[in-house]
Amino acid sequence: MSDLYWLTEEQMARLRPYFPKSHGKPRVDDRRVLSGIVFVNRNGLRWRDAPSDYGPHKTLYNRWKRWGEMG
Repeated sequence: MSDLYWLTEEQMARLRPYFPKSHGKPRVDDRRVLSGIVFVNRNGLRWRDAPSDYGPHKTLYNRWKRWGEMG
């Protein structure tokens, strides 16, 4: 069994209205990125130490920073 954290479909359905709309090129899967952000924060990791299953660590950080600035 994997030790990775994944948001459920029910959790994503509740959060989906708060995600910004995509402009231009397709976005990396929001569920994957948000699960990675939660995993990093829960485990006190550096962004670069996030498992690659969540996508590029730079994407995780950029979304976390952008979403935080948006409130």
